[in-house]
Amino acid sequence: MRFDWIANNLDYLVELTGMHLWLTLLPTVIGLLVSIPLGYLAFTLRRFYPLIVGGTSLFYTIPSLALFILLPKILGTKVLDPLNVVVALVFYTVALLVRVVADGLASVPPEVVDAARGVGFTRMQILFKIQLPIAVPTILSGLRVVVVSNISIVTMAAVIGITQLGTLFTMGFTRRLFVPILAGLVICLLLALALDRLLVLLGKVMTPWSRKGAL
Repeated sequence: MRFDWIANNLDYLVELTGMHLWLTLLPTVIGLLVSIPLGYLAFTLRRFYPLIVGGTSLFYTIPSLALFILLPKILGTKVLDPLNVVVALVFYTVALLVRVVADGLASVPPEVVDAARGVGFTRMQILFKIQLPIAVPTILSGLRVVVVSNISIVTMAAVIGITQLGTLFTMGFTRRLFVPILAGLVICLLLALALDRLLVLLGKVMTPWSRKGAL
């Protein structure tokens, strides 16, 4: 094994890592923004909870490779357009987070909501000032799972030619090189650990009242 391959291709590794981060974080943020209103609907309209949560959860049953191949036909994009990966990962993010948001909102004690309503809070004020802040630990726990999952799924896009860390796996396989595969694997693990720790830190900052809480 020639580990000097890593030093000789450091700029390339940084470029792939940046692209991988972008393809992971952008759909995660978009998926979170989509999941909050859907989760709120599932929480407030309880009879539609199975339909909304169950329906969105089905997205996760779609194989990622099949979705990467189908989306260009649906969106009218090129096969190598990174937008296909972003849209696919938004689906997977929504599939995991809608239930988390709904259950997080349901975990807020009713008496707290009643007290807020009693002092004149509107429905939106109760949501943004009471329910969502209290549900933050639950939502961030789900978000940690989503981020790690998305880092893994993005690598599959290398099979259809989207450049990111998964490219190291296909390159190593086709050229029979072990070091690029090992480098890609290690960087993916480090990214997952770093983003997970950042979310834990974010949770502590956003919930100073529960420093020793669920996270």
